[in-house]
Amino acid sequence: MTVTHAGRRTPKVAKTNSVVKKAVMAVSGIILVLYLIAHMIGNLKAFSGRDEFNHYSEWLRTIGNPALPGATALWIIRIVLLVAVAAHIWAAVSLWRQAKRARPQGYVKKKSAAQSYASRTMRWGGVIIAAFVIWHLLDLTWGTVNSQGDASPYDRLVASFSNPVSTAFYAIAVILVGMHLRHGIWSATQTLGQSNRRREVTVNRAATAIATVLTLGFLLVPFSVLFGLID
Repeated sequence: MTVTHAGRRTPKVAKTNSVVKKAVMAVSGIILVLYLIAHMIGNLKAFSGRDEFNHYSEWLRTIGNPALPGATALWIIRIVLLVAVAAHIWAAVSLWRQAKRARPQGYVKKKSAAQSYASRTMRWGGVIIAAFVIWHLLDLTWGTVNSQGDASPYDRLVASFSNPVSTAFYAIAVILVGMHLRHGIWSATQTLGQSNRRREVTVNRAATAIATVLTLGFLLVPFSVLFGLID
């Protein structure tokens, strides 16, 4: 007769759960990366001037009209993003707890020195990113903490990034996002079976390139405002 310990999953079940959680993290991460690419492209419209940027902001609120009333499409996008973020956080926390439970007591050996800085800071970096997203919404989306809160989206953008402190906070958060992306994209390809030892170098370069382009793309507008290239 086989005796199992109550409350403890068999290795097969634990492995299956781990694979599912990693898949959830990978798919939700891909959704968020696609959103970041679209968001970055939209931000760059600030270089086209006030009218073009404000027109783009208004277009976001009327996508699908008249088939979809008001900002229905925008709210669908927001809900999808919210679900993706929640799923991503759930999978990350769950996998971390699972790994912690599986670690033998007294295990004090440090992780490999080859482990990237981004990998070692994913958790606290995610907390900072979450705080930044909340601030970003209050600042540029709703204008609650923006000195030009009742003005147009373009004027709120200029007002926010004319402040060196606000721009510095934005830059730190964007760099952390880039680090998170670089490690996350690589991890997603591993989870979804699109990487192996032969393709590891290519995957690493692609992850680094995507993260770098997005980081620089998001930093371009705030620093252009700060140094007077956009006003």
